[in-house]
Amino acid sequence: MAASGCSRRAHPFRADRWRSAMRKLFALIAIVLAIAAAGIAGIMAGRSDMPLPGWLPGAKVPIARAGAEPTGTGPVIYYRHPDGLAAFSAVPTKTGAGKAYLPVRASQDVQFEKPPASADQPATTDAKRIKFYRNPMGLPDTSPTPKKDSMGMDYLPVYDGEEEDGSTVKVSAGKLQKAGVRSELVALAPLGMPVRALGTIQLDERRVSVVALRFEGFVEAVENVTTGSTVRKGQPLMRVYGPALSSAAAEYVSVLNGRADGPIPAQGLKGARRRLENLAVPDAALSAIERMREVPVAIAWPAPQDGVILERTAVNGMRAAPGDVLFRIADTLLIWAQIDLAERDLDMVAVGQEVTVAPRGMRGKSFVGKIALVYPQINKETRTGRIRVELDNPEGVLKPDMYVEAQIATGTNKPVLSVADSAVIDSGQRQIVLIDKGEGRFEPRQVKLGRHGAGRVEIMEGLAADDRVVVSANFLIDAESNLKAALQGLDSGEKQP
Repeated sequence: MAASGCSRRAHPFRADRWRSAMRKLFALIAIVLAIAAAGIAGIMAGRSDMPLPGWLPGAKVPIARAGAEPTGTGPVIYYRHPDGLAAFSAVPTKTGAGKAYLPVRASQDVQFEKPPASADQPATTDAKRIKFYRNPMGLPDTSPTPKKDSMGMDYLPVYDGEEEDGSTVKVSAGKLQKAGVRSELVALAPLGMPVRALGTIQLDERRVSVVALRFEGFVEAVENVTTGSTVRKGQPLMRVYGPALSSAAAEYVSVLNGRADGPIPAQGLKGARRRLENLAVPDAALSAIERMREVPVAIAWPAPQDGVILERTAVNGMRAAPGDVLFRIADTLLIWAQIDLAERDLDMVAVGQEVTVAPRGMRGKSFVGKIALVYPQINKETRTGRIRVELDNPEGVLKPDMYVEAQIATGTNKPVLSVADSAVIDSGQRQIVLIDKGEGRFEPRQVKLGRHGAGRVEIMEGLAADDRVVVSANFLIDAESNLKAALQGLDSGEKQP
């Protein structure tokens, strides 16, 4: 019993020793795992240049690799494509794939200009030495060192050898690049100026005729012709009877038959025939009366010309008074296009100029004619003038009152000096172009303009064929520096005797 009790009392002591051994084992395992993790991290950091954790021995402060993009400072001025493409945006946006554009801050923007030299470090260039600095607004104020004016604008450097010309504008290459300034040579070429206008097709007034009687008569019968029918000159249109016609025909037959006791008097024969001619009896009917020596009951009335019947009012058995229009016939082989031009365009057209006419109802078809007449009056309500163009119409496709669009070839084939319309700065009182003198120097020059056309304008005075003018972003040059002062210098030069 005593031995058994001692065994029970020693059991707690063995349990404590077992727990202590287990704690030491777990601590040893933790140390081994920590050493293994540190070794693995060191190997990975050595392969990938990843900085070691600060708690590891030998860890160093991470150093940025060469070529890494520095963090920008200043405000965001625009956004660029995330893949480096030449695409930019003024506001935040995304690509088609959903990637957000990257912000570009002021310090990250590409600069084409050299930073201004500080006051304690004199500014020098590779080839030229700065003589002094001039006022950016063209005022007569210079400085031997860099400075700013009252508005905070930097004074502009003047280098050795530069012309001190007050009429020349100097703009840095970086600003020209950003503004997109573009220039081109003055062209010497023909200046075409097509004038476009609307009009209508009308009949040639000289090719329209009517069929009417000079006596009171009756239409005995009408031939098989209707409105729209094409007839030939001399083709019978109707048969006509009239008391006055029969009386004059009987007198003529009586004179032709004569008297048995003598020859026919020449004067009497001529008078009898003249009465029939005054009644507009056709030549064919007169010849039949002279041949048959009989008075006809009715006379066949022919078409006076070739053409199309535009109007038919004659019907069988009708009574026709003198002057009533029974038929209206028009020859449409030659037709007119009457075009209405704006008043400002009238001085550019003349008789004989070629005109292309395109009917609105005939897609893809056009007709070419020449101006036959410039009407001498102006429509006071629409302020337009009218011209007449004669067009051949052998197939009869051009019909009266059709709407047409006309293009008139104006201008001259003689080469003239011209520039793009965008090259001219028009103040209303005078017109200025900017001469590109190279190396960022521009000279404003007053010009005299001529005709406009095809996006260009003729230069009458002020430029030569070898001059180079600014055609894009010239208004930015105007606002950039001292164009106003240069123009003032130009004015003072004009006022000098």
